[in-house]
This record gives sequence, structure tokens and C-alpha cells, in this order.
Amino acid sequence: MSEQSASSPAPSVELSSDPSSPLPQEIARALKRDSAGLVAAIVQQHDTHEVLMLGWMDDEALHRTMTTGRVTFYSRSRQEYWRKGDTSGHAQFVKSVALDCDGDALLVRVDQVGAACHTGTRTCFDGRDFDVVTGNRD
Repeated sequence: MSEQSASSPAPSVELSSDPSSPLPQEIARALKRDSAGLVAAIVQQHDTHEVLMLGWMDDEALHRTMTTGRVTFYSRSRQEYWRKGDTSGHAQFVKSVALDCDGDALLVRVDQVGAACHTGTRTCFDGRDFDVVTGNRD
């Protein structure tokens, strides 16, 4: 079930000094990647603010996401790129991308078509709540 993205146009800003990174320098420098070169990407519905899912991106997946208008992830299990919705029809159309204050997580705001989760639920968190003791502020 490989969802591959077509070639992406080059960004209109200066590229990273790292020739293997297609990202603009300021973004490539700001990212704090894990040992596999990946950054967590939290996907949120742009208008309702629902947290839809968590995926992983390397520099190329982020570049494709930023330059094509569709979200591309890097599959850790299959070790390949996949563009959300290419086989399922449940596409994610990019509205914005932001980097957190530590540089180790992305927030990708999207317009989600259909289910975000591979199980068919709207989000990857639907029906998966834990029983917890809730806190109250005084």
C-alpha cells in the first residue's frame, strides 16, 4: 500500500548548505531530527482544531508537503514516502506548517478529506481514550 508523491518543484528560497536537504537553510538548520533523520508531524484539522494523527517526516517529506499542497510522510516501517490519500482517497490538503519552539515537532494544519486514520476513523485517537483521574485548577 505505497502512496508515492510525484516530483516536487524546487522552493523559491535559498536551499540548505547541506546538499542532501531540499529545504531552505533556515528550516533545515532549525529542525532537530531523531537518529533516523525524522521529525514528528502532528496533523490538525485547520478549522475545528481536531488532532487527526501523528506521522513522521524527513527533509524530503517536509519539502514535498511544503511545495505540493498535499501532506507527504516517511513510513518508518516501509522506509518509503507516502502521500496521504493516494490510495485511500482520504487526502490532506495543507493549510499551514509550523515548527515548535524546540525544533523537534511540526504542526501541519490541513483540510482532511474523509478519515485520517487507516482504521477508518476520523482521527487516530477516536475511541481510544484511557480512564484517567482528571485534575482541576484551583
